[in-house]
This record gives sequence, C-alpha cells and structure tokens, in this order.
Amino acid sequence: MLLVEAPPTLLGGRVQRDHAAVVLEQLVAGVEPDQAALGRAGNIAADLVSKAEPDGYTLLFVLSSTLTVNPHLYKDLSFNLKPVTVVNYSTQTLFVHPSLPVNNLVEFVAWAKKEGPVTYAHGGAGTSSHLVMEYFRLLAGFETVPVPYRGSAALVADFISGQFKVAFGSTSGLLPLAASGKLRPLAVSTAKRSPLLPEVPAVAETYPGFELTTDFILAAPGGTPDEIVAMLEREVRQVIEPQEFRDRFSKQDIWIVASTPAEAAARIKTGFAVWADVVKRTGMKGE
Repeated sequence: MLLVEAPPTLLGGRVQRDHAAVVLEQLVAGVEPDQAALGRAGNIAADLVSKAEPDGYTLLFVLSSTLTVNPHLYKDLSFNLKPVTVVNYSTQTLFVHPSLPVNNLVEFVAWAKKEGPVTYAHGGAGTSSHLVMEYFRLLAGFETVPVPYRGSAALVADFISGQFKVAFGSTSGLLPLAASGKLRPLAVSTAKRSPLLPEVPAVAETYPGFELTTDFILAAPGGTPDEIVAMLEREVRQVIEPQEFRDRFSKQDIWIVASTPAEAAARIKTGFAVWADVVKRTGMKGE
C-alpha cells in the first residue's frame, strides 16, 4: 500500500498528484495509491505509515512539508519514517495582478514596504504558497495579511479580478494566466531560472541563497531495514531516471531528483530547522 498526500490545487499542484499516480503504477509491483487515507496536510497518512510494519510493503509519497513543517504547526505531532528518496520537486512563482505598479522583484519589495501590509492569497496553512511567501517576506522585510482559500477556482477568480493582487503559486498551474496577460510573474522560487519561464528571474538573483521548492518524498516506516530501503531506491531510479521520463514531466514543472536516502534525510533535516524558525517568527498555526 502506498499512501499519497496532496489534494489538487493550482497553488499546490494537480500535476504532483498525476506524477504520483504514474510513479505508483510503474514503481512498485502490486502497489496502488490509497487516496482515502488522507488527512490534514498528509498527517494521517504519515502517521499510518509510521505505525505500519517495516517490511517495505507500506510506503508514503508525501510533500516534504508534512515532515518538515507540520510538526511545528500541530501540537504533539511526530512521525517515525525512513526516507527512501526525494522523487521530484516543483516550483513556486511570485505572481502579481497586472494593475500593480511593479515589474520586477526590487520594485515589488519597495512597493510592499511602502504600501504594506500586503494582502496575499494562499492555499491553506502550511501549504507551499503560504510557506514561500512567509519565508520571503521575513527575508525581504515587509508585512503581510495572509488570506487562505480552500479551492483554486475561487482563488483564481478573485486573483484575476483584482480582489487581491499578490500570491506565490504553482508555476505550471498559473503560467497560462501569465501568458494571457491576466497575471504578471515576477520571480521563481528556485536558485536558477525555470526553463518554463526563462525570462523571469529567480528570487536568488536579488536575494542570494534563496531557494524553496515543493518536494515530494518517498518514505518507509522508521524500522525498515537498510537493504529494503536500498532496494526501493534502486526501483525508483530505474523508473524515473531515464531522460524520456524526465522530459515528459519537466513540461509540467516536475523536476526529477532521485536522491539517495542519505540526501533525502539531509534535505528533511535542513528543512525542519528552517521551518521551525519561520513558524516561530510568524506565529503560523495549522488549521
């Protein structure tokens, strides 16, 4: 059984769910996603896998924020999981309504400091669109008023109508609105520019070192033997490393990582420390 976390939303990623389904079909023989076992931001799924038999037959395909952010958002929350690999990541882009008098990140930050607090929309507490904006505004030094939405349709309708004028959102999900002139992309959350938006700078070009991605991690119960974890990693690599597979998903802003278990664990450890600080400084709480 493989539990998959991530409800579809333009601020979180329908494409990640699609990618999960493809991986599940090809990756582990006899395994199908159990989408019924989902809870608040993946907490229930992660808890179920934490308590499962460590035999390699119950796995978790989850947003890294479930492991790095949620333990800081929810009281008495911890998971006993063993990372297998970071499968892929997707990006977030800072979009603004075209009526906003800014054309780049420097102008946006100057405007935000002068006109703030900045009202922005996000897909819910602890989602990528929420986390990236809160991290960025702490770094850049302006104040915000977060407005959570539970559905992408209402969020997009309000965004393009100008009800709010700022949001970090899924690069691929909101890209068509940018192409039609309904939204304006200012900066991508990765260290380098996205091939999908080569003309749009990375945040790191103005704020060196800035890099936040929406990572998906495959994990096993904490007591799973190393040899089983190694076998799972090999199976993952066989499916997702071929260039044809990478090319297929890169068009959807899904960038294959295929890390080692040690690299995945290090990525989680670093993220855990970063988000502990951000959650404390912002007073962010889970819904």
